[in-house]
Amino acid sequence: MSKTTDTHASRRGISRRTFAGGVAAAGILAGTAPFSIGRAQGAPLKVGVLLPRSGAQAGIGQDCHRGVEVTAGILKELGLPGLEIMNGDTETNVDVARARAERLISEGAQLLVGAFDSGQSTAIAQVAEQRGIPYVINIAAAPPITEQGYKFVFRNFHTAPMILGGAFATQKEIFAATGNAPKSVVFMHVNDTFGVSMQKGISAVMPKFEMPYKIADTIAYDPTARDLSVEVAKAKATGAEALLVVSRLNDAILLTRELVKQRWSPMAIMSMGPGWYEDQYLKALGKLADGPITSVPWYDPTKKVSKMLEAAIAKAYPDINTNTNHVYTFEALMIAADAYKRAGTAEPKALADAIRATNIKDNVSTGPGIQFDAKGQNDKLEITAIQNRGGKLVAVAPASASNAKPELPMKPYDKR
Repeated sequence: MSKTTDTHASRRGISRRTFAGGVAAAGILAGTAPFSIGRAQGAPLKVGVLLPRSGAQAGIGQDCHRGVEVTAGILKELGLPGLEIMNGDTETNVDVARARAERLISEGAQLLVGAFDSGQSTAIAQVAEQRGIPYVINIAAAPPITEQGYKFVFRNFHTAPMILGGAFATQKEIFAATGNAPKSVVFMHVNDTFGVSMQKGISAVMPKFEMPYKIADTIAYDPTARDLSVEVAKAKATGAEALLVVSRLNDAILLTRELVKQRWSPMAIMSMGPGWYEDQYLKALGKLADGPITSVPWYDPTKKVSKMLEAAIAKAYPDINTNTNHVYTFEALMIAADAYKRAGTAEPKALADAIRATNIKDNVSTGPGIQFDAKGQNDKLEITAIQNRGGKLVAVAPASASNAKPELPMKPYDKR
């Protein structure tokens, strides 16, 4: 394993012991200097990788880091130059994310990558633009990030409307394939930047797809909540047949346990974001994790580089399924290395211009490849529907990119 170091333990809200625990959980060895991946001839590009390695989103941030850890061999095999990784922990906090971005740039970072969360990514984007340092977003869906006229900010990830449109399309395909569809749903969503963006987008996007269900109620909740019994009871009381959800990891686990406790088995749980497909979710709940269908930014298993990434993840982490966190974090680093190779320099404007001209066909994510529009957004990305099956994840829609048929309705919790 490569040696890594977080830039510094935070001076706010996290002890050295807590920090060390979070780092260890991520599989990161303490060190005193940044580490290099795929070091090639010449100086490697210094990339500051900002992720929530502690706090409420620590599990997902640490999972994204696995995508960083397996990048070295793939970049080398693809003939791309080396990257020197400088890690920063956002602590699942917008203010910390901003401060970490400033610090990484001050310490020599020539390009930033991160940060999974839309709120944290928004803060980093503001810093990157002010400092004139290229920033490649790995995961963050809030539309405004690429609507500010930024010249140094690029996103190789779906916006909330893109996710919603893809989710409704894949859901309709699944309903047609199974001959089953709910007539009503309860929409439950986290009240963070991503969740609110998705909630606002539904009213604009859903009518275009003529969905077979109506939304009986919309229930927002805090993703850091430790008790969602009231919210689940309220959702159950609507009599809705299914749940439409926008979640994070910890609350997805909490919601499932509450569904079981309250003896409510919806015919479907349809997620439009993270949480329900995470390995921690699958391992924590066992058989109770089976069934949810997530329409999510994913990867095309038929692509050459996808197979390379899958093999690298399987070798480094035998008990981990390749997922969104790995895919888009890896692609963000691949974009950085590809641009650095073409630019031939780490000079910020030249590097940003090279990223703007990106045209990667041999990639991993579902869709025709990686290109950016005038706003710095890859608007050609596509959505895949995946379903939890026996601790694994199978693609069930679209049929052209599937390796299994969808199962609907879900098997009731009390019959597992």
